[in-house]
Amino acid sequence: MCLLQMATSEQLEIRFRTWGGRRPHAGRKPSGRKVGVPHRARPLHERRYPVHVTFRAERLLPSLREERFVLALRRGLARASRSGFRILQFSIQTNHLHLMVEAEDRSALSRGLQGLGIRLAKAVNRVLGRRGKVWADRFHARALTTPREVRNGLVYVLQNWRKHLPAVGGVDPCSSAAWFTGWRTLGLVASGPPPVCPPRTWLAAVGWRRHGLIDPDEGPVTRRASRRVRGG
Repeated sequence: MCLLQMATSEQLEIRFRTWGGRRPHAGRKPSGRKVGVPHRARPLHERRYPVHVTFRAERLLPSLREERFVLALRRGLARASRSGFRILQFSIQTNHLHLMVEAEDRSALSRGLQGLGIRLAKAVNRVLGRRGKVWADRFHARALTTPREVRNGLVYVLQNWRKHLPAVGGVDPCSSAAWFTGWRTLGLVASGPPPVCPPRTWLAAVGWRRHGLIDPDEGPVTRRASRRVRGG
């Protein structure tokens, strides 16, 4: 038998490299100071639950509380509510936005928030005369399922500035506080059409009021304070 016949008659075994499962420390590493919202499937949304939403801006952008941004963002928020998706309250902080919204189902919530993020990003970029990314990550959304959670959510959204400016009195001018009807002592008269919608869910319209109207001097409860309260 010649050498050519010997070479062709013997089959060489080829071993393919296969994936052997998850490996420690494998995959893309998180970047930046803070790990963002995990990219996992959103939970199902029930129409009876309001949702607390947070958009966080890129680090190098100017403060969103500058008047030029507040006006542009307020216009964008006013145009975002539509059938099946409603913005109830909002506040604009230096590098993030807090919202309370309602939606008919998960699809309406997802489409509404994705469209809102695009609309608001374009508004910020128009003010800056630039193109590029505005939001640092996906929006964070948390359903509020009890009257107490909704009341705490309203305080957190409308009075979030007290975490950063505790000595300032009154209500936040960079929020929807002027159109909010649940203040304990304030009778605010806002000028112009409201940029937010009246609530339709029982929790956001009636239920939260069972725990008392909101005082203008009230601020969000910090984690440390909440631990002290639970600990007695």
